[in-house]
Amino acid sequence: MPRTPLIAGNWKMHGLKDALGYFDALAAAGVVADGREILVCPPATLVAAAAARAAIHGIAIGGQDCHTGTSGAHTGDISAAMLRDAGANYVIVGHSERRGDHGETDALVCAKARAARAAGLTPIICVGETLSEREAGQENGIVAGQLTGSIPGVFGPADFVVAYEPVWAIGTGRTASSDDIAAMHAFIRSSVPDGEQVRILYGGSVKPENAAAILALSDVDGALVGGASLDPASFADIAKSV
Repeated sequence: MPRTPLIAGNWKMHGLKDALGYFDALAAAGVVADGREILVCPPATLVAAAAARAAIHGIAIGGQDCHTGTSGAHTGDISAAMLRDAGANYVIVGHSERRGDHGETDALVCAKARAARAAGLTPIICVGETLSEREAGQENGIVAGQLTGSIPGVFGPADFVVAYEPVWAIGTGRTASSDDIAAMHAFIRSSVPDGEQVRILYGGSVKPENAAAILALSDVDGALVGGASLDPASFADIAKSV
């Protein structure tokens, strides 16, 4: 089966209620079309309002993280069931900023992915190496370990999405070369069960200027876009590069 391209925007810790006009602007730019899926992951405070606004235009909404439990004494956390109830369809788990800033392990990411799927969300499972790991030639081993540890063994290819995000290219303005991206995406596809059916996104300073070249690579099924997703015009240009 063909893999539907997915262009996902991660707003990170940006966005107030006055940002909701974004979805009207995005739709007006003509990004919603057969053959590609558009996803925006706003902060949790905006998920419900964004889902209501985005649904009008056929744009999906996702969360940026979730807890492993369905409920409980976890102050400040949000469960996958809560995100689903608010209108989300996806959730990002294991983003490098969560792994780095909060010490999230592969086992924790795996548990979050499992909780997401149980709640009816599709987890976008992030993997990627640091600059020191790449310079030491360890990138394949690091990513293979993250894939094995972060993807629940019971998952089928339609249960999740993988996002490869070289840590050294996130928010730095640096982008991996086309050869590096192609090699790693091919490696990931060969490393997960039924890899030909799994969607693999690239995330690492994706911009309108480099999107077309990245998205043209055979094993790249879309992008996880950070800073450039905050501007609807830029995000639309990236989406239309598919």
